[in-house]
Amino acid sequence: MEKLENVTAIAKANVYFDGKVVSHTIYTADGDRKTLGLFLPGDYEFGTGDAEIMDIIDGACQVRLPGTTEYIEIKAGETFNLPGNSKFGFRCYVPVQYVCSYIPLS
Repeated sequence: MEKLENVTAIAKANVYFDGKVVSHTIYTADGDRKTLGLFLPGDYEFGTGDAEIMDIIDGACQVRLPGTTEYIEIKAGETFNLPGNSKFGFRCYVPVQYVCSYIPLS
């Protein structure tokens, strides 16, 4: 995913962990919500509201999916899915760029 066209971008950034994780929200022409973001090296835990599809655009990370104890390696070009209302672990040793697509809960 190199380019997203016909989107509305929210200028104010979403900033987490003292600026170590930053994203911007966009809306597609169809009204779908996505965030484009960057994780700086670190170890994080996040919670989800809606279900999410995370596309790793650049870098590599390790993810602990909900309900598991082991981390799995995710590299640029790979995707992982997260259920709604869950928690997951994320750690990286290099900067990681991502696109997160939200799937509203019914």
